Amino acid sequence: MLCGALAGALALPPAAQAAPQKKTAVKKSRKKPVKKPAPAIDTQGEFVNFGQWKEVQQFMDDMVSRHGFQRTELEALLRRVNYVDAAVQLVKPAPPGKPKNWKLYSSRFIEPIRINAGVRFWNENREALARAESLYGVPAEILVGVIGVETIYGVDTGKFRVMDAITTLAFAYPLAPNREARMAFFRGELESTLIYARQTGTDPMSLLGSYAGAVGMPQFMPSNIAKYAVDFDGDGKIDLRNSAADAIGSVAAFLVGHGWQRDQPGPLVYPARVSPARAWEKYINQGLEAKFRPEDLIADGVATTSTLPQGMLYGLVDLQNGSEPTEYWVATNNFFTITQYNRSYFYAMSVVELGRAVKLARREP
Repeated sequence: MLCGALAGALALPPAAQAAPQKKTAVKKSRKKPVKKPAPAIDTQGEFVNFGQWKEVQQFMDDMVSRHGFQRTELEALLRRVNYVDAAVQLVKPAPPGKPKNWKLYSSRFIEPIRINAGVRFWNENREALARAESLYGVPAEILVGVIGVETIYGVDTGKFRVMDAITTLAFAYPLAPNREARMAFFRGELESTLIYARQTGTDPMSLLGSYAGAVGMPQFMPSNIAKYAVDFDGDGKIDLRNSAADAIGSVAAFLVGHGWQRDQPGPLVYPARVSPARAWEKYINQGLEAKFRPEDLIADGVATTSTLPQGMLYGLVDLQNGSEPTEYWVATNNFFTITQYNRSYFYAMSVVELGRAVKLARREP
């Protein structure tokens, strides 16, 4: 295909091409650079014959001796498992030196598509949400926030085969200071996956999830399915992939199991200001728990816009905003309970803010 000025010239009759023409100023159009789509993530991986690895053979021996699995069945299963390099790359921490940015992070979650989907999810599952709130004491907006942040209410539950992802990370975790501990964690998750599949009569290779092996609407790791998942719709089985009620009840059970306190007064977080004296710095990075008295925070220069309820412990949360000023919040026990779902202030605050936004949107006419 001919294009541009050349195509235009060839389209003119000969006389017109030869006739002198008045020069006119041509305004050059500035084309916006075309944004290239992100390269597709290979969720399929490649076969590497895990069964020949010494550590895998030891794992199979352990599953046989402790749980009564058949060695030949495990060997046959592992011949179907692929090594997934994408899982290895995605589990690596962010490169050092890049500043954290709360506003940028939260913009991925507190946005119209997710809020509108949350309104629909709440309206469609209002009975299950109300029942979970009554039974477990976890507000519906927090349950809606968690499931919305995790999977956009079941829209994106992951395309990795759980067996591929977890086996890869259990035996080929990337180099890191905590590599051995992380590999031990994923070997425990592989064990839980196999036990869950046997108990439920599920082909373990049929399970799909995240690059870390998390499953279903609430993205439960396999060990948490055994500990906290509940049959909340009463159909005699637990289905976190297709049952919104089971997902709702299971998230509530998880939070209660990690310390959620029913009827805790006030909001989960309070916006705060900090003094230039910086005596409050000792409260930063003190773990994911509420352990400071409000009077001590106040004495060291932490001020909130509303009075903190007495008789409770709190923590100071810093939400860094890149080159812009850091946001500070005084957080309650229940806020820190959400960080047990994902060990991040950014994550927990996104859950709180998304739940609040969906709740407000439902009030609109």
